[in-house]
Amino acid sequence: MTHPLYNASVPVFKQMLGGLDAILAKAEAHATEKKIEPDALLQARLFPDMFTFVRQVQIACDFAKSVPARLAGIDVPSYEDTERTFAELHARIAKTLAFVDGIDAAKFTGSDQREIVLRPGTPKEKRFDGQAYLLGYGLPHFFFHVTTAYALLRHNGVEIGKNDYMGA
Repeated sequence: MTHPLYNASVPVFKQMLGGLDAILAKAEAHATEKKIEPDALLQARLFPDMFTFVRQVQIACDFAKSVPARLAGIDVPSYEDTERTFAELHARIAKTLAFVDGIDAAKFTGSDQREIVLRPGTPKEKRFDGQAYLLGYGLPHFFFHVTTAYALLRHNGVEIGKNDYMGA
């Protein structure tokens, strides 16, 4: 039997990262077909003070790996943020999916009450129980970055829709 927080996190992250990977492929095809320099999409942002498309994908992957890892009580893998191409972003998503897929559901036992501490020992330290962390912090942040990545591509003419966003 799987734990409710496993069911509310791992399958969601996998589905949405799959959708993100698919819209990334559509963006790449769009750039090729329309003879658009890839950086026009990869470095796109909705406003100058916002993160670029690349950074949105990186952060979405960071939440997708860190949230279930913390809930499972295992180490969060560290990824360097060096991606600059469609291929490198595909690889980051694949690496994240492989990590998430490898998390043992049994490790989620007691995760709803597990204390999650972010930025320990700093003025920005935040403490949550596992359920509050997932539902009030992890998932909302993850969806924000996936949605922003989607919006950046749609805003720049990539023909994607809700089904693309939702993934398989």
